[in-house]
Amino acid sequence: MTRDSPHDDGREVLLEGAAAYQRGEVAEALRIFERAARTTTGGLRASALINAASMADELGDHATAIGWYHEALSEIPADAIEKRASALVNYSQALQHVGELDRAQSALEQARALLADNDEFGTLRVACLLSLCAVAFHRGRWHDTIEIATESLDAAVRFAPQLAGHPLMNLAGAYFETGHRELAVDFAAQALAAFESAQDRNGVAETQQNTATMMLRLNRLDEAEPLLRASQEYFERAGLGHRAGIGLKTMGFLAENRGDLDRAYDRYLRGYEYFQASGAVLDAADVQVRLATVAFQTGHMHEGQQLIAAAFHAYAERGLGLHCAQIDYWHATLLEAVLDTMDHPAPEILTAAANLAVTSAVAIDAVRHTFGNGNQREQWNRQIADPAMRMAFRFAYLSGDGPLLTDLIETQCAGTALNIAPSEVREPAQLPFALFDPPTDLLGAHSDGTGTGEAGNDPTPSSRDVGPTRASTLDDRRDAADPADRLAEDNGVTDPGAESALDGTETPTLMAGTTPFTADRRAGASALQLGAALAEVAASAGLPVAPPPRVSVGPDGHIALAAYVAAAEQRYGLSVRDDRVVTA
Repeated sequence: MTRDSPHDDGREVLLEGAAAYQRGEVAEALRIFERAARTTTGGLRASALINAASMADELGDHATAIGWYHEALSEIPADAIEKRASALVNYSQALQHVGELDRAQSALEQARALLADNDEFGTLRVACLLSLCAVAFHRGRWHDTIEIATESLDAAVRFAPQLAGHPLMNLAGAYFETGHRELAVDFAAQALAAFESAQDRNGVAETQQNTATMMLRLNRLDEAEPLLRASQEYFERAGLGHRAGIGLKTMGFLAENRGDLDRAYDRYLRGYEYFQASGAVLDAADVQVRLATVAFQTGHMHEGQQLIAAAFHAYAERGLGLHCAQIDYWHATLLEAVLDTMDHPAPEILTAAANLAVTSAVAIDAVRHTFGNGNQREQWNRQIADPAMRMAFRFAYLSGDGPLLTDLIETQCAGTALNIAPSEVREPAQLPFALFDPPTDLLGAHSDGTGTGEAGNDPTPSSRDVGPTRASTLDDRRDAADPADRLAEDNGVTDPGAESALDGTETPTLMAGTTPFTADRRAGASALQLGAALAEVAASAGLPVAPPPRVSVGPDGHIALAAYVAAAEQRYGLSVRDDRVVTA
């Protein structure tokens, strides 16, 4: 390694880190880039910081990554357009990983404004669009997700065909969540073919894992298992803890579906440990609910109660009221199973279950009114709102509470239920693979009010929410043969903010993935025409539905379920009733 100047030394260290990343040694790359950040200055130091942050984010240390991105952004000159835009895109992805969607959106809008319509930065524009798509995906804004995914697919066709797998997978996820399941599976197959053609090993593994998740949710277990095994082997070998945690959670779900509770508990526990180690608090909380389910099923009710309470707390302190309501509903379901085993139901368990069931049902039933899309609203009503309300009725009956039954009946009669078809799910025997997650901005969820802060100058972020199915971005790419692999790269373009080398020429910013791309850049093009055509398929639009009113019942004119409505609004932080009052 040349030691003639600190600039040469910094350049060599960055190249060394890029080589480690290419070999799949992410932890080693992190160590090298972190060292470079300590020993270089100017543009090289900013590049090292961005790369170190990117590696930390891949390894699941999202808080450290955010801090380093923040530090790098404060050092990048305003006229270093490409470097600043790429850093903002990377920064947004780390923010998404901890649920800071407002800050992520702000960073991406800044990047998009910097890039404008300059074709010179076409690949980076694709990356920015993919991240914007991920934000829309996390918010559950499926129309926006499909629109942005289609735009990013068009951009990939034009500027970077080797990246086409990402928008194709985003289209798969969005169509899956809107009920177009076979279309989603088709898009996923196209994405896998595109990644294989582009020789993108990480993209292949992620797509295998995401497709396996779809197969599980379609109850196609035998098709999911080989995909899970192949992707899990890769993620564990590569040291990608967060992705390995997702794989283990999915394997646990598969084992639970097959009735192998011991294996399910083991997989869930290992997944929980991965999430804890990577700081993925919400993923860890989700697995706690699954561990609680297995604990209840194996007779360990006390342990199950503790796990449920811990998970509820994790969601509640982040203002995720809808998730809290779903956890309460599932808690009531677990208690119902316990009551079913008793000859004489324990009054304290029955009372606790009834309170949980009715309070959560009030909130869950109200959510269907926030959907602007008929398919989404019907899916929500069929898969969770209808079962939740039926459970509330059952517990009111079991409790012998006539007034509560009357209130429930009058509330349902006064509402605008969209019971288009009978519920396909009577009462779930198993926790669904993903908690349902409609747009958070329609639910009155708590916000820290920091979404408008300037990227690079934000306070310490706090975790909020991520979507049930992870959107495809470039943040986990591991095959660094592609110069577009890392979003922070500058593609060898001289950065005006970088330090000059001894020969007087300006040093290009060096990022992981700056080696020449050797695979066919047209790879995946055969999948693009079909993908672009299918992307025009739109989800069906629904009729607007007003939020449920408050219902005045009986001679005394009391508001039906008033205590439960108040409890739901206080417990979940959601507005579950309109101010209008109607008479039953």
